[in-house]
Amino acid sequence: MHKGIFITGTDTGVGKTFVAVGLITALKKLGYSVCPMKPVETGCRSLNGRLVPADALKLICAAEVDEPLNSINPYRFRQPVAPAVAADLEGVVINRQKIFSAYRQLSDKYDITFVEGAGGIMVPIWRNYLFLDFIKDLKLPVVIVARPGLGTINHTLLSIEAARNRGIKVLGVVLNDALKTGNDISVKTNPQVIEHIGRIPVMGKVAYFKNTRTYTYQKVFCQFAEKILSCD
Repeated sequence: MHKGIFITGTDTGVGKTFVAVGLITALKKLGYSVCPMKPVETGCRSLNGRLVPADALKLICAAEVDEPLNSINPYRFRQPVAPAVAADLEGVVINRQKIFSAYRQLSDKYDITFVEGAGGIMVPIWRNYLFLDFIKDLKLPVVIVARPGLGTINHTLLSIEAARNRGIKVLGVVLNDALKTGNDISVKTNPQVIEHIGRIPVMGKVAYFKNTRTYTYQKVFCQFAEKILSCD
C-alpha cells in the first residue's frame, strides 16, 4: 500500500478535486484512514479578511479529519495563477521545508495521505521548483486526471513522460467527464491509445454526475481505489 499518493491533472479544470474527493471517500469506505493535503491553493476568495481555500475544504470534508488548516493547506493565495506567480504577486516566499514538514506530520498519523497539486505536473510552486520536483522529493506515486475527449492523448502522454523522466511511478489515469463531453469517437478510442503508447493503465472514465451521493458514483470510485491499492 502506498503511504502517500499524489493526484495531478493534465491541465487546470479537469476535475482533480472532484476525483480526489471520490477517491478519499472510497478509501475510507474500504477501511483506511485518509488525510488530504493541498500544499498550495490559488484563486482563493476572501471572507472576513481571510483567504478561503475551497478545494482544500472539500478534501477535508470528504476525509472528515480534524487537522489544522495550515497543515493541510500551508499556502493559499488570492490570484488565480500558478503558485510561483501568485507568491511573487502577493509578496510571499514559499518555503519548501514548511510543506515537507506538514506532509510528514500528516503521513505519520494516517494510513494514506492524499496530496493534490494545482494545475498540471509542470506547474511551478516556487520559482523554478515544479510540482514534478515536489513529487520526486517526497517519492510519491502519481494518479493523473485527464479529460476524456479530443486532445487528451497529447496532454496525458506528456504528463506520463515527464513523470517517468524523473523516476516517478504513475499508478494510472482517470478520465473525468467534467464538462459532459459526450461519447464521440475520440472518447471511445483515447483510453486504448493512452494505455498502448503510455504503457499505463487507464483505470476508467468518470461519467458526469450531478449527484455525487448516488450508488453508481460511489461504486466507480471504490473500483478505482481498489485498482490504486493493488499497484505495486
